[in-house]
Amino acid sequence: MTSTIARWYLVQTKPRQEERAKEHLERQSFECYWPQKPQANGEAKRKGSESLFPGYLFIRLDHLQDNWYPIRSTRGVNQIVSFGGNPVPVDDELIDNLRHRLDNLAEKPPLQLEPGEKVRLKLSVLDAVEAIFVCPDGEERSVILLTLLQREQRISVKNDQLASYQRS
Repeated sequence: MTSTIARWYLVQTKPRQEERAKEHLERQSFECYWPQKPQANGEAKRKGSESLFPGYLFIRLDHLQDNWYPIRSTRGVNQIVSFGGNPVPVDDELIDNLRHRLDNLAEKPPLQLEPGEKVRLKLSVLDAVEAIFVCPDGEERSVILLTLLQREQRISVKNDQLASYQRS
């Protein structure tokens, strides 16, 4: 009996048709993974998430057992990503890491700060340095007021580098 080893491969979809391609591939009993990250606050998108790799999704196939021919004619699919005419497998570890990181991202609540609120920087060299939250600076950054060398400086930092200030 031949052993089967399924591997992940990258599928390029037609523009903005990742969802359609995934749906039609799954109807053909293919296992698919379409990594999506939570939509940033304040943006009104249809499902509250967006594609991590726009125009791509992953499909799990056994290169010896599965019939690859229907994939190319599946609605929404452009092609399987290949080099030298051969589809290149993606490491299972990469898919596992993506799933793990996106699960953690989904569980993490967005930063909820009010202007004037005290915050703490979470950087190794500035850990526990106190600052004042000024305002959001786009989707993933914030402007803070930091006192350095007896001068107040407005700087922009990543939201994951901030924490609400709590006295110990």
